[in-house]
Amino acid sequence: MSSETPHVTIHHLAEELSADLFGEGNAGAIDVTHDSRQVREGTVFVAIKGSTVDGHRFVDDVIRRGAAAIISEYEAPAKFTAAWLKVADARQALAKAAAIIYGNPSHELDLIGITGTNGKTTTTYLAFALAEAAKRKAAMLTTVEYRIGDRSQPAVRTTPEASDTNRFLRNALEENCTVAVMEASSQAIDLHRCDALKFRVAVFTNLTRDHLDYHETMEEYFDAKRKLFDGRLGERPGSSVINIDDEWGRKLADDLRAEGECVVTTSQLGEADLSASGIEVSLVRGTAFKLKTPAGARNVTSPLVGRPHVYNILSATAAALEIGVDLDEIVAGIETCVGAPGRFERVEHGGNFAVIVDYAHTDDALLNTLKTANELTTGRVITVFGCGGDRDKTKRAPMGEIAGRNSDVVIVTSDNPRNEDPMKIIFEIEAGLMVAGQPYEVIPDRREAIHRAVSLATDDDVIIIAGKGHENYQVVGSDKFHFDDREAARESLAKRSDS
Repeated sequence: MSSETPHVTIHHLAEELSADLFGEGNAGAIDVTHDSRQVREGTVFVAIKGSTVDGHRFVDDVIRRGAAAIISEYEAPAKFTAAWLKVADARQALAKAAAIIYGNPSHELDLIGITGTNGKTTTTYLAFALAEAAKRKAAMLTTVEYRIGDRSQPAVRTTPEASDTNRFLRNALEENCTVAVMEASSQAIDLHRCDALKFRVAVFTNLTRDHLDYHETMEEYFDAKRKLFDGRLGERPGSSVINIDDEWGRKLADDLRAEGECVVTTSQLGEADLSASGIEVSLVRGTAFKLKTPAGARNVTSPLVGRPHVYNILSATAAALEIGVDLDEIVAGIETCVGAPGRFERVEHGGNFAVIVDYAHTDDALLNTLKTANELTTGRVITVFGCGGDRDKTKRAPMGEIAGRNSDVVIVTSDNPRNEDPMKIIFEIEAGLMVAGQPYEVIPDRREAIHRAVSLATDDDVIIIAGKGHENYQVVGSDKFHFDDREAARESLAKRSDS
C-alpha cells in the first residue's frame, strides 16, 4: 500500500473516531497532522489547543493548502464549508486517525516499545542490533536518531507525534523492515502519542525521579508508564519485559500477572526469567557476565561499560527472544553493539586517565554513572555536571549530594539553562553539595568547566562529564547554539598536550 494512495474516506474516518461529521465526507485522506506546515492536498488537519499555540488559528490556512478535513474538539464555525469532525479528545483522535490512514503499520511489525526513566535509548539500540544480528531488517525511534536500516536522520524528540510515528512505521514496512523499536517517554504516553499502536513487546527499564514538573508525583509518573502495559493505549502488548530489581518494576510485574498478562522478568540481583551473574567491568574490555535465559545460558562480553548496561542488555535480550531471535544470534549482537552515542562514551586520547561523556541527567542515572566510574578507577573521580532549566527542580539538590558523595572533585556548571538564571540553578545544586560536605568549584561556562577538569586530571583519574551526552547544542534563554561535550573535551585535551 502506498502512503500516497487515499484508501480512507473522511466519512469512514468519522465513523471510526465516533466523530460528529459536518460537511461532505466523500474525500479521501492520504495523511494526517497537527502541524499546519505539513498540510498538503488530501491531509487531515487536527486542530489541537496546546499550551502555547492553538491549532485553530491555522484552519483557514490549511484549507487553502488543500486539507481534506479538520478534526477538532469544537463545533464547526458558522458557514464553514469544508469537512469538519468534532471529537471528544483531539490528541486521541490524532493517534487513531494516523493508525487508520496509514493502515495500522504497527500490526505488521514486531514492534518493541521501551519505557523507563533511564536506559531507554541504549536498550533501543541493543534491541535494534539484536534484530539485525538475526538478519532481520529493523527500524528504530530514539532520543538520538530515527533509523530505518542504514538510513538515519536526527531525532526531533524522544517519541514523535502519533502521525509521525505511523508514517515512519509505514515507511519501514515499505523498506522491508520486520522489526521496529521505539522509546516511549512518559510525557508522550500521557499525550496519546503511543495510542493505537500494537506492541509485540513492551519493556520497563526502571522508574526514578524525573519529570515531576510534569507529572507532579511519582505515582502519577508511574501511572503514565503503566499505560504502555495495561491496555489503556488500545491493545495490550503481546508480552511485557520488566526489571524486577526496580521497586516500581516489581509492582508492575505483580499487577500484570494478577491480570493474567504474559510477564518476562529480568534481574541481576536474584531469580528472574533472565538474569546476570559473575559481572566483571573494565574500561578496556567492557562488561562480561553469565547470561541466563529460558533458552539457555551463555557467557557474554559487551563493549558497553558498567553494571547499568547489564540491565539494558537483559531487557533487549528478553525482547529479542520474545520476537523469535535465536540466543546465539543475540550473543553475537551483544558482543558487537557499541550502544548509543553519549552513554558512558569514552573520549579517546593518549593520556593515562579517562574522559567519559554521559547523558546522566537524573539523580539515579548520575549515581549509577559515578558508581561505575568508582568501580573502574584506582584514581580520582572528577565530575562536571549541571541541571537543565525549565525542568524538574526536585532533582537538583539530590544530584548535588550524589555528586559530592561519589566524586573526589566536583565542578558545577551550566547544562541547558533555558529561561532560568544559570546561577539560580547552580545555587539549588549547591544545597545538595553542602549536605555531602564535599569541596567543589563553580564554573558556569561549560567549556571552561570541562577545560578545568581536564587540567586537574592525573594518572588513573576518571573525568565524568554528565548531563548532555549526545546533545550537540546548548540552550540559553531562547538561543540554541552548537555545543558538544565530546568536542569540548577534545579541545581541552589538545590544549593540555600542547602545554
